[in-house]
Amino acid sequence: MDTLFSGRQMLFLLTFAANVQATPMPHSYSTLEHSRAVLAYLGLLQSTICNANSSLCRWIPQNQQMGSVFSRQAFAMNWDYCEIAPLGGASGDTEEYAKRIVEGIEAATVATRPANVARGSATNLPWSNAVCDVVITDPPYYDNIDYAKLSDFFYVWLKRCLGSSFPEHFAAAATPKKQEAVADPVRHGRDRAAARRSYETMMAQAFVQASRVLKDGGHLVVVYAHKTTLGWATLVDSLRTSGFLVSEAWPLDTEKPGRVVAQDSAALTSSIFLVARKRQSGAAVGYYEEDVQPELTDIVREKVDVLWEMGITGADLVIAAVGAGLQAFTKYDKVEYANGEEVPAEKFLAEVEAVVLNAMLAKLSGAAGGNVSTVDNVSRFYVLWRFVYKTAELDAGEAIVFSNGTHIELDGPLGLSTGKDAMVEKKKAKYRARDFTERGNYDKLGLPTENGQSAPLIDTLHRILWLMENSPRKLGEFLDEARPDRERLRVLAQALAGAALSGKSETDAAKLVSTTTAEQTALGKLLANWRSLIEEGAAAAVVGKKAAKQDKEDGQGRFDYGRADR
Repeated sequence: MDTLFSGRQMLFLLTFAANVQATPMPHSYSTLEHSRAVLAYLGLLQSTICNANSSLCRWIPQNQQMGSVFSRQAFAMNWDYCEIAPLGGASGDTEEYAKRIVEGIEAATVATRPANVARGSATNLPWSNAVCDVVITDPPYYDNIDYAKLSDFFYVWLKRCLGSSFPEHFAAAATPKKQEAVADPVRHGRDRAAARRSYETMMAQAFVQASRVLKDGGHLVVVYAHKTTLGWATLVDSLRTSGFLVSEAWPLDTEKPGRVVAQDSAALTSSIFLVARKRQSGAAVGYYEEDVQPELTDIVREKVDVLWEMGITGADLVIAAVGAGLQAFTKYDKVEYANGEEVPAEKFLAEVEAVVLNAMLAKLSGAAGGNVSTVDNVSRFYVLWRFVYKTAELDAGEAIVFSNGTHIELDGPLGLSTGKDAMVEKKKAKYRARDFTERGNYDKLGLPTENGQSAPLIDTLHRILWLMENSPRKLGEFLDEARPDRERLRVLAQALAGAALSGKSETDAAKLVSTTTAEQTALGKLLANWRSLIEEGAAAAVVGKKAAKQDKEDGQGRFDYGRADR
């Protein structure tokens, strides 16, 4: 504890806690309840103060302000720290935090119906059967965060403030952790399989309990923003086995723009709200090829259309459309292939993502005024990566799922992360798409292979951009040797440039596809000078090559004539 707080911070926090704990409690019930409420708010105030008065707080030079301890769901390591005067009257002091709590209370009082708040376990709800109209839950995201461990930072101070007033909540020295639904191998002797089973079991129990307390016409709303296959597969299996049918999926803006966890990452800007209801009996088995797949395609295409028109883009669109596609899968107790083999959730999710990406690609094709779907698979993969994840790094699991959905191999001898001209950079467990500045100087990039197989158009485009910026005189020669399909090449360039996508403004288009700044600039220059650089450049190269050949033949002829003359 003493390593997390300086001496003066510790003195202030202990003094605050001692004064809250020493507050006398009245004897009458109504006044007692009122006082307990005030004490609870004072405890929350202390938690806020702790978050801003610790040796883990850092200075944010870009905003010229102090950052709190939990800018992300982890303890960050700092070289140094900054602090405020907690009673100094400056921004972020105790008085300001108290005013924010009062504003929250005042905003909450507009509700016409009071709320009953109870602490308990989602795996053992205290209510009787069929009493709830709606159950809303934001479950733990697989192995993302150990909230119980992080909660100890606040728990120890809350216990000092409120332990005597709320002994039923602060009996233990720290937060309970054994019953937390999180796939943490450390809690299971570093056994990942055991950690996963424990998480899956608790998730299933929680949804079974939700189904029990829901009325027949009630709805379950699950807020979910995790992106790995394992996380989603567990959610899907838990919902289906507990008798729920996912009927809708909508992304809602819940995340703060510019938050630290979203910087240079593929973090979602929205949370996905899955709406489910109890599945009707009588649909025990669905056959994938006959029942599920056709419905899945229709659902996903319709969802992509709706979200696209609403301006939802990137990873938010993908996850929301995948969530909507669950309806075709969760309406059955079991889904089987024609051969009787059961379709696992992981396999279905890969199929859903493939359908989603194809639907998105069709959108990009139409918006670009051409047909991106007619270009090769590798080039389509690059366009989709830039559309969904822009310039962010991806964790290995998410990158592999994405590549599976687009039928692309990332690793291996022929993978996109292999070789000097690799399209994808792999560092440890992270993948990143490389732009033309990182791969265009490879002189064989974009040329046909030795057996005459055409190179992916994206390779050709990247080489063109590099030559245009670094060796423009060699561009015509390269075009003559590569001989790309110029119509498809232009469609690809338009799709990546962004400005051609929306048919509206460049600002709107930039929200759809976002490659690196250097590549965006180079693409704009290429498209603006397409005729002179590509059309006329290629023609000039052919003419120049013919002229050089003719000069060589003429020279050879004159030489032979001279020899004969002698």
